[in-house]
Amino acid sequence: MYYSIIIPVYNRPEEVCELLISLTIQTYRQFEILVIEDGSEITCKDAVESFSNIISLRYFFKENSGQGFSRNYGFEHAKGDYFIVFDSDCIVPPHYLETVNQYLTDNPVDCWGGPDRAHPSFSPFQKAINFSMTSVLTTGGIRGGKKRIGKFYPRSFNMGISREVYNKTGGYKITRMGEDLEFSIRIIRDGFKTVLIDDAYVYHKRRTDLSQFFRQLHFFGRARVNISRFHPDEIKAVHLFPSLFLAVFIISLILSFAGFVFFKALISFYIIYTILLFFAALYREKSLTVAILSIATSFTQLSAYGIGFISEYLVELKKEKQKIQNS
Repeated sequence: MYYSIIIPVYNRPEEVCELLISLTIQTYRQFEILVIEDGSEITCKDAVESFSNIISLRYFFKENSGQGFSRNYGFEHAKGDYFIVFDSDCIVPPHYLETVNQYLTDNPVDCWGGPDRAHPSFSPFQKAINFSMTSVLTTGGIRGGKKRIGKFYPRSFNMGISREVYNKTGGYKITRMGEDLEFSIRIIRDGFKTVLIDDAYVYHKRRTDLSQFFRQLHFFGRARVNISRFHPDEIKAVHLFPSLFLAVFIISLILSFAGFVFFKALISFYIIYTILLFFAALYREKSLTVAILSIATSFTQLSAYGIGFISEYLVELKKEKQKIQNS
């Protein structure tokens, strides 16, 4: 089987270099790479050209339209039987394509995703972010854990589809704010099977400071509401958890100082939760520094997502109210 790897990029030439280096040492060699420059001011053209004699690689520059439509652009030019999408800040282990190819040979499916992990070379802060984004103690467990409830919705940092999926679905219908999850929802509703291939993991570098991480997760919270504009039944009670987590914490903190015993008990719950985060991160990463940082990143993750979700939901309610008033 022949694979087309699609990499959309915007102003990140150094990241693309790291990703391309990891792709040069794949043990399975039947693939091409398409780098889609999404209107970048700082392009990666020179970096890409330095790999042109090493691997099958094509570079495209297009006007900025967002990552979703840039992936579609790659799909349109791809030659493979299967299309694989990576984020530009990923590093791919040497066995990735061989693992996927073997799985698809034994278990033919039309769409898959894989987990993300922290590379040993990552900074303590990057490892802490990875913990928060993948731990079952946060909302991150759905991003690659072996144990999951319900259908699996691949995300575009590490996602593969067959050519048939693209031909039937038309690819991404929105370009930002939950575009990958919206795509996965339509893939499943069109009758295709999705799976998590446990060993098809990537090392995902993500953001490098707390403020950037906050902005990213705030955007994720908004994106969940944006998806509901296309699929109203996709808002579940579980999506309210980060917002409730934040709201209850703030209320409990205020009222516990006012002497309300019940809310003091609730603060104890948050203390226990913090301790669980610490020891879970310490057990996984074997690092005291990462364990301490994981507390900050986990609370940031839940808070930012919750604030983003509520803010976008209020925007949606305002729009609905205006529609009623104008009707």
